Amino acid sequence: MTTSALPESLAQIREEFLELEQGDRLILLLEFANDLPELPPRYAEHPDLFERVVECQSPVFIFTEVDDDHIVHLHATAPREAPTTRGFASILAQGLSGLTAQQVLDVPDDFPNTIGLTQAVSLLRIRGMSAMLARTKRQVRERVPA
Repeated sequence: MTTSALPESLAQIREEFLELEQGDRLILLLEFANDLPELPPRYAEHPDLFERVVECQSPVFIFTEVDDDHIVHLHATAPREAPTTRGFASILAQGLSGLTAQQVLDVPDDFPNTIGLTQAVSLLRIRGMSAMLARTKRQVRERVPA
């Protein structure tokens, strides 16, 4: 992975995980799960805007908003009973929101493999986070004028 393209917000999250032992990384993931940002009221009543990430074992839905200044806001929902999926969604929502569209598009696709959780959670779950990132990038591309 090329860390030069990694925005500061994601680099900090990555470092937080890598500084910890494996067991503590899972605890940090659970903390992220508990900190998944609430949906803004304007979207809470519109689940039709959200896209399901079918690669995830648990039902997770995302919606990417890009404002007039090309700043990205990632919104996600995931059930509390699915803390791993919810944690991954929270990492992306917190790490990508506030970045420019280009910064989001420049995030390396293998970012989920680099945060030190590949031994702690199944490869299938890591693929789910990769799918969330891929969907986010696709939605950003769709919302930014060419």
